[in-house]
Amino acid sequence: MSISEPLDDPWADSGPSDRLPASRRRPDGGRGRDEQHDRGRDNASWDGGGSSFERVPPQDLDAEQSVLGGMLLSKDAIADVVEILKGHDFYKPAHETIYQAILDVYAKGEPADPITIAAELTKRGEINKVGGAAYLHSLVQTVPTAANAEYYAEIVHERAVLRRLVEAGTRITQMGYAADGDVDEIVNSAQAEIYAVTEQRTSEDYLPLGDIMEGALDEIEAIGSRSGEMTGVPTGFTDFDSLTNGLHPGQMIVIAARPAMGKSTLALDFARAAAIKHNLPSVIFSLEMGRNEIAMRLLSAEARVALHHMRSGTMTDEDWTRLARRMPDVSAAPLYIDDSPNLSMMEIRAKCRRLKQRNDLKLVVIDYLQLMQSGGSKRAESRQQEVSDMSRNLKLLAKELEIPVIALSQLNRGPEQRTDKKPMVSDLRESGSIEQDADMVILLHREDAYEKESPRAGEADLIVAKHRNGPTATITVAFQGHYSRFVDMAQT
Repeated sequence: MSISEPLDDPWADSGPSDRLPASRRRPDGGRGRDEQHDRGRDNASWDGGGSSFERVPPQDLDAEQSVLGGMLLSKDAIADVVEILKGHDFYKPAHETIYQAILDVYAKGEPADPITIAAELTKRGEINKVGGAAYLHSLVQTVPTAANAEYYAEIVHERAVLRRLVEAGTRITQMGYAADGDVDEIVNSAQAEIYAVTEQRTSEDYLPLGDIMEGALDEIEAIGSRSGEMTGVPTGFTDFDSLTNGLHPGQMIVIAARPAMGKSTLALDFARAAAIKHNLPSVIFSLEMGRNEIAMRLLSAEARVALHHMRSGTMTDEDWTRLARRMPDVSAAPLYIDDSPNLSMMEIRAKCRRLKQRNDLKLVVIDYLQLMQSGGSKRAESRQQEVSDMSRNLKLLAKELEIPVIALSQLNRGPEQRTDKKPMVSDLRESGSIEQDADMVILLHREDAYEKESPRAGEADLIVAKHRNGPTATITVAFQGHYSRFVDMAQT
């Protein structure tokens, strides 16, 4: 388990960058992609403060021609290349036009060769834009075989990523010199630019339903082939995992309860199951407990050593033996803990991006929502609006990084005013949008928190009050407060 100092700034290990002198600032504020293409084709130069030097974006026209030539020679090459390249990966606009024509003809089940593609481009009125039919024939002549098309496609793709990096760098430079708005927001925008490049994302994220259905069917088939094996991040609770099939990428899960019900303990149980039991990289952002307190709770739960024995220094020899037995597994777990005070949404987002890139982060736990700050320069109209904005941003974070995000939340005093004391979703404190943003809402309830002599002492209800992708239910688990954990009833 990686229990260290608060996660540092994601840019901390980046060296100072050269500042662009005023004489080299581009007067047009950055050019669009078509203008860059035109500049590259015309071999124009960028005047840098009196010294003329060429700045052609990264590209490999020979590789682009070889890719297209291979695709015109073999339909197998088309199938290989389409897995690697998108139309916008080509530097030369004419090549993008030819590529799209090849894909369209191929999608119809028709042969794609210089003659059929020339006919398709003629029909579209684009044949002259690509250099005529003669250019299509010359593409085929540039490659002796279609066998290397996939390799050429990788080269084209790499150059495209480098171009996007250059474009992102230009935008980041402009942000820095413009100095408009809050510095934290500018840094966050800069990080988002870089993250988008590394994830090779583009603005063309929309897809026709037909393309999406194919992927959905593949996922259904893959789930079926697992013979009941869990597809999401396991929580360690058998009945809960059966209901949800684990916590899934893109989900925002809210664990809500009144104070002292054990919501932090339940969240730690989820993190323990993911990181310690299944070796899935996880991070806990704790705005309430310190990292040493969290470490003691984790050890208590894992080793089954009473937490009050640890705190009072009254551990027995058996306690020490249990602790020593579990310590190696706990220490080796990919669990990261950040107990930085006054964490803002912006800081959490930046740290999660870095953990995703470096450690393939699989789960985020935030304890708890109402203690967070938005971190933006614009002051929210009310605390309710601020919490609503943070809730929405957590959902966007889950989607962006494709991981489940667990957010703990306080409930208002509504349950205490009812006879049975049971919580409801409407009791979520300070924001109605938490319910709207959440894919799952788990309300934690213990009768013995209100009535010590309750016949259900030691039991807790996980009320799945909202479940966007499945049924709702109430799952009963056992609360072992002395070990700082919840467990399945069967384990008691």
